[in-house]
Amino acid sequence: MNSCNPEVKDVRLNSTILCVSRCPEEQLSTLEEVQLFADNNGSFLCVYSLNSINYTQNPNAYSLCPRLPVPPSKSFPLFNRCIPQTPECYSLFASVLINDVDILHRILSGIMSGRDIILGLCIFALALSLGMIVTFRFITTLLVHIFIALIILGLLFVCGVLWWLYYDYTHDLSIELDTERENMKCLLGFAILSTVITAVLLGLIFVLRKRIKLTVELFQVINKAISNSPFLLLQPLWTFAILIFFWVFWVAVLLSLGTAGAARVIEGGQVEYQPLVGIRYMWWYHLIGLIWTSEFILACQQMTVAGALVTCYFNRNKNDPPDRPILWSLSILFCYHQGTAIKGSFLITLVRIPRTILMYVSNALKGKQHGVWPRCVFRCCFCCFWCLDKWLRQFNQDAYPATAINGTDFCTSAQDALKLLSKNSSHFTSVNCFGDFIIFLGKVLVVCFTVFGGLMAFNYNRALQVWVIPLLLVTFFAYLVAHSFLSVFETVLDALFLCFAVDLETNDGSSEKPYFMDQEFLSFLKRINRANAARAQGAERSLRNEEGMELQPVV
Repeated sequence: MNSCNPEVKDVRLNSTILCVSRCPEEQLSTLEEVQLFADNNGSFLCVYSLNSINYTQNPNAYSLCPRLPVPPSKSFPLFNRCIPQTPECYSLFASVLINDVDILHRILSGIMSGRDIILGLCIFALALSLGMIVTFRFITTLLVHIFIALIILGLLFVCGVLWWLYYDYTHDLSIELDTERENMKCLLGFAILSTVITAVLLGLIFVLRKRIKLTVELFQVINKAISNSPFLLLQPLWTFAILIFFWVFWVAVLLSLGTAGAARVIEGGQVEYQPLVGIRYMWWYHLIGLIWTSEFILACQQMTVAGALVTCYFNRNKNDPPDRPILWSLSILFCYHQGTAIKGSFLITLVRIPRTILMYVSNALKGKQHGVWPRCVFRCCFCCFWCLDKWLRQFNQDAYPATAINGTDFCTSAQDALKLLSKNSSHFTSVNCFGDFIIFLGKVLVVCFTVFGGLMAFNYNRALQVWVIPLLLVTFFAYLVAHSFLSVFETVLDALFLCFAVDLETNDGSSEKPYFMDQEFLSFLKRINRANAARAQGAERSLRNEEGMELQPVV
């Protein structure tokens, strides 16, 4: 009855709840307006025992009716509630619904207050991701140097701004407020974390700086492979749209599960909502469906990209590329290889489920007394599952191109890919890792400049209560968008090296067994072999020098 001032007892809603036929869509400021709304719509906003005629005549009407003014609200049937439209009321009302009155109130109010900034930063991250695709598509040596310089500047700027904001908060007169202290603590954590990440990435950039020329050649080879089917770069748009549609549908079903039940009349003529028995156990099944289906959609994108690349690569007539390789790859996927995508995504799901359970148990035990050993065990388990998740993703990314090449099932393809890549690891491992590192730096660049814009926008809008959570949301979305778009280059890179390995394994370059790769690809592989041989000779020479530096007797 009081959506903006709900009565809470033992973190549960204790206010009177009424059944109405229509929600008040405009603000009602007086009892006369409440009475007029009840007469026109048949929705009595006061207690059932009070007739609408007595709204303005009963001396106790102010305690039997909602507190004035009644905020405008909108019907949301999945929640079976009239959801208030005012941001402050909405955040408080939503926090009460999920039994967390204080912290979530501040978080949701921060998100609602900064929704325009959040939307603008998400669009900015999308534009930066498209810009990174164009950069990688037409990359040159000069662009690589500019790209690395921008990454270094972005990392240093974000670190400097975070430490400057922390210093500004510590000398601010409003630091006595709880929300300001929370922002200051989060800023300190962000500043320390960003400093560590910046130091690690700058060290890696300095160590790998001499491979810039080989990286440019690598991306030129990738771009030539993509030029046969340039619409591959648009695949993340469709994947992202399908994922958004699925996530919205998943949330709608989750809300339906949360409100699956029936209303029944209890003592005093009041109505109580009774959920169905055992419906809460369906939430775990629904969570597994979220992880598995999301990974299946991403696996379908990887198999589509790999199939199109394999079709163009293993084409003898390079002057006559195949027509519509993406549609051909999609048709092969849906007709023959859906089981491969299902198995690969299921492996990721098997790892994600224990991680989710560990996270749930850790949150449940937070604040309770437990020793150092349980915390260490939890952290070790998190670390092991994270490493296993990363390895399985690379395992799947090698198995999908093998499936497209040989047409075999998931297990056979994964076995063949591991054998081939282990046999040719000396040729491709270092270049592949460095190419993946450059693509990862592209994601870091998008996140850095998005976070920098968010820090500037949120810091000069101090009306927000807790703006750290909106910034985290923007950071997560920026990385998700950058990963969705730039993962095409990662898939093409891994599939291209597997095609090289198969080509070298089955052919020898003679007239009877010519290579499928063209002359540019072959010369690139020769340059890789020369670079690996030069490094091996340098390592052997340094080893001989170390062995030769022994004390000799003086003659």
